[in-house]
Amino acid sequence: QVQLVESGGGSVQTGGSLRLSCAASGYTGSSSCMGWFRQAPGKEREGVATLFASGKTTYPAYPDSVKGRFTISKDYAKNTLYLQMNNLQPEDTAMYYCAAGQISYYACEVSVQTSGGVFTYWGQGTQVTVSS
Repeated sequence: QVQLVESGGGSVQTGGSLRLSCAASGYTGSSSCMGWFRQAPGKEREGVATLFASGKTTYPAYPDSVKGRFTISKDYAKNTLYLQMNNLQPEDTAMYYCAAGQISYYACEVSVQTSGGVFTYWGQGTQVTVSS
């Protein structure tokens, strides 16, 4: 059974940083996609970052809204996905979710521009609040 557990959320001021973690259990595969999505109150869920992994080679993708500020990475030994978030802004305030799925590289890259409907597995979310 696949389980994704997020942690690392919290409250920071504008310009601050946070690192989110997503511990994955029961989820393996030489080629796979994992990602981070977020949903603010009253808004649709949106992609923040995705990472397609083929063996040890990874291919990250970001929407323009976070490019240059957020970095997605994976620790294979710990089977944990990370999201390093720098220069946080009030508009980054949302519940952040980790997602995983056995989808193609193309679908993984494109999914960051969507609400993530192609992903099979989801975590419970971790709250990020950025105050001005």
